[in-house]
Amino acid sequence: MDLLLTRPGLVAPVPVDPSGLAGPTRGQARGPRWRAASTNRFVPIEVDPTLVDQRIVEAIAGAPDRAAVTGWAGLRWRGAEYFDGYDSRMQPRPVPIAVGDRKPLRSRAGVELRFGWLLENDVVAVDGLPVTRPERSVFDDVCRAGSLEQAVQIVSMACRSDMVSLDELLSYRCLLGSRQFTARFADAIALSDENLWSPLEATMLLLWVGRGFRRPLCNRPIFDLAGNHVVTPDLFDPIAGVAGEYDGVVHSRLRVQRRDVDRDACYRDLDLEVVTMVSDDLRDTSSFERRLASAYRRVAERPRRRDWTIDLPDGWIDTSTVSARRALTEADRRRLSARRLG
Repeated sequence: MDLLLTRPGLVAPVPVDPSGLAGPTRGQARGPRWRAASTNRFVPIEVDPTLVDQRIVEAIAGAPDRAAVTGWAGLRWRGAEYFDGYDSRMQPRPVPIAVGDRKPLRSRAGVELRFGWLLENDVVAVDGLPVTRPERSVFDDVCRAGSLEQAVQIVSMACRSDMVSLDELLSYRCLLGSRQFTARFADAIALSDENLWSPLEATMLLLWVGRGFRRPLCNRPIFDLAGNHVVTPDLFDPIAGVAGEYDGVVHSRLRVQRRDVDRDACYRDLDLEVVTMVSDDLRDTSSFERRLASAYRRVAERPRRRDWTIDLPDGWIDTSTVSARRALTEADRRRLSARRLG
């Protein structure tokens, strides 16, 4: 496969060219100025092979015409956040390549070949690179997920970047019939949410629901009765009045820590219980689960006032779904993206 990349800063590997015009001669390819990027494909030695997008380009070079980048790499190539090409140990993940039913390629380091079916419309060109459609990329990543938790993180983060909606994934699930991994795919879709802002919010959501409590709303803003925005919890059960927040390592910084203290004061002023999940809870979730159960018990044992609302005031633009975010103007998208950064 010869790539005609339109994305700047990347170099497409080229085959040997006896004339030395479109690629290195055979002697040059063996010399110090070129390196092998894939089977019979070369790039100049100064091209950095550790850049994630360059790794993706080199992985697909030389593949048959029907092949395409898929999984995390397909989502990243389209601009999805959180698909950075590294595993939990910060080791580079192999680039997954869907090659359909053909098997003309040999496996090599840094590349994971995905053999099997490809639906008719599964492959499209994006900036000169063949990539599977977002639904297929999500499905392929879910297939390789080590747990249902990881699968839910994948689905939710693809939705976060507006690559796909849950309805689009459900429609694609119907096209798959009874193929392998479709049950896991369906479970991950059912447990995911389009308005989770980080992978570990998905983890907290699973723990919350798994403990038997009512499924909370995700990143739903809370307003006072005058319509002023007060706080946006990561998770919120408005019936019980219990909010959940995930505070990772970054929250230990003094400036962010002060903001978190102010946030907790807002919950007290609204007479809401807040349960905070921290990074240490990932090793043993029982402590978070106990704190969550205690919060539900406390709100059930006391009279509560309702000095807040989750109804959106006039002028507030809803960004809680993929369809709502896709409908934003570019100016509104840039302005409202700050909501996720807080």
